[in-house]
Amino acid sequence: MFRQFIDKSTDADVYLITSLGIFFVFFVIVTALLFTMNKKHLSYMSELPLTDTKE
Repeated sequence: MFRQFIDKSTDADVYLITSLGIFFVFFVIVTALLFTMNKKHLSYMSELPLTDTKE
């Protein structure tokens, strides 16, 4: 089904390369943010559902 759409559309390779590029850039940005994230904040957020703040 998708093969017919790609074959009939003009400049289909541009759409494929663009979508791959967007995915790759998004993946690189998320990975960079993960490694540069504050470890103290990450620890706080990971324990957030488990801590009881009601006193």
